[in-house]
Amino acid sequence: MNSYDVVVIGGGPAGLAAAVSAREYGALGVLILERDRELGGILNQCIHNGFGLHIFKEELTGSEYAKRYIHKVNELQIESKLNTMVLEISRDKVITATNRQDGTFQIQAKAIVLAMGCRERPRGALNIPGYRPAGIFTAGTAQRLVNMENYMPGKEVVILGSGDIGLIMARRMTLEGAKVKVVAELLPYSGGLKRNVVQCLNDYNIPLKLSHTVTDIHGRERITGVTIAKVDCTGKPIQGTEEYYSCDTLLLSVGLIPENELSRELGVEINPVTNGPVVDEQLETSVSGVFACGNVLHVHDLVDYVSEEAAAAGRNAAKFAFNLVKKVQITSGTPVIAGSGVRYTVPSTISVHQMDESITVRFRVTDIFRDSFINVLLDDKQIMHRKRRIMVPSEMEEVKLEKSKLSAFRDLKSITIQVQKEGDE
Repeated sequence: MNSYDVVVIGGGPAGLAAAVSAREYGALGVLILERDRELGGILNQCIHNGFGLHIFKEELTGSEYAKRYIHKVNELQIESKLNTMVLEISRDKVITATNRQDGTFQIQAKAIVLAMGCRERPRGALNIPGYRPAGIFTAGTAQRLVNMENYMPGKEVVILGSGDIGLIMARRMTLEGAKVKVVAELLPYSGGLKRNVVQCLNDYNIPLKLSHTVTDIHGRERITGVTIAKVDCTGKPIQGTEEYYSCDTLLLSVGLIPENELSRELGVEINPVTNGPVVDEQLETSVSGVFACGNVLHVHDLVDYVSEEAAAAGRNAAKFAFNLVKKVQITSGTPVIAGSGVRYTVPSTISVHQMDESITVRFRVTDIFRDSFINVLLDDKQIMHRKRRIMVPSEMEEVKLEKSKLSAFRDLKSITIQVQKEGDE
């Protein structure tokens, strides 16, 4: 059985950044296990720009961004196994995997980084009535077909859901000559970044109907149209608001699900809000020596943030492999509480004595907030009161906590992050 200091599961943006960071920190034996035929993950099919502004200080396409990290992996002589499926991870960090060259094999790791990414929510999770005709795709599948396989899914398109991939595919399909008739969104706000709504819909006169959903799919062999309707505050369609749109293609952009089947089988504690692992300030899960980062941990807006987070996970995994960190049980850290207006926080706990000089806590809000404040409370004492003009659930927020301020509280029991509306006490 081969042994490695750090094994990274997943060769997408999170896995690449984690592996590079672990190697640069000094881990000699670093291995990436990737189930696809190439490194880079979802970035390989993202030919639009907008990547890299934070990390590389320039605007890149997704594939260019991935290439930068793949070059670093090759330069640092980091080993990778492609077309490799991980079957199981044991609590003593033995990984069972399989591929065509090696068959089924096992690897012993000193530390593991989970970077499996996420998958799109399929039609089966939506409970839409109708037959199962051809012409229904997730937005990511359509993106791969157009950008990598050179196939056009159809010519008349309706998109359900306004996630970023769906918005980007509305523009992409339009540029390829298709007619995108409407984007319907169940929620009263867009699920994607504001800039994507402007650049991908508004600039091409594609209508976005908020608080709408598909209530029926027409056609047997091939989709011929859909019925959409307005929904009430509970998400139930309102009778009399139905509209019919003829189309030969329906793209679904209705949410992303972190790929945590391996995590659950390992016994990692899962946050029910994010569907990702509960982690501490080191991005270590409830299983000692197993770290998580990227979209397997929580769904991110920008790949740059994925890379920043993954770099920290890789560095901390290398520290663990070298026994440089005295493990503190995740339940022993100070809990980071999602207060009013906040859905979740990452990390969930912070052990002040072993954190870096500062730590970034990322979170999402529960609703649209205008002219409101982000408050941070250490126990009952407020240490941050920062005004934000607008906050929406589709865009991640963050606060930076300084070790010096946290250390001033000798018996710190809780760290609370909350949203305060202007005028509220």
